[in-house]
Amino acid sequence: MAGSSHGHGHTPAAWTGVIISFIGFLVAGALMVMGSVVGFWVGIALILLGAVVGGIMRAMGLGQNQKPLKMVGTAAPLTAREPVAAES
Repeated sequence: MAGSSHGHGHTPAAWTGVIISFIGFLVAGALMVMGSVVGFWVGIALILLGAVVGGIMRAMGLGQNQKPLKMVGTAAPLTAREPVAAES
C-alpha cells in the first residue's frame, strides 16, 4: 500500500499538528521520568494543543480536500444491462 497514497497526511495542517504533539509527547515522557508532575501535564497540554492547531489549520483550508478521489485511467462508468438469453 506504500505506492497507493493519495496525499493522506501530506498537508501543512497534518504536519504542524503532528510535530506539536510529538514535542508534547517528548516533554511529557522526559518530565515524567524526572518526576515533575507539573511538567508532565504541560507536555500533555502540548499534545492536545497540537490537535487543536491542526484542526484550526484544516478549517482554514490547509488540510486535505474532502472531495471524493477519482481513479486515474479508468473507463466510463459501467451501466446495467439486461441479461442475454443463452441460445440452445
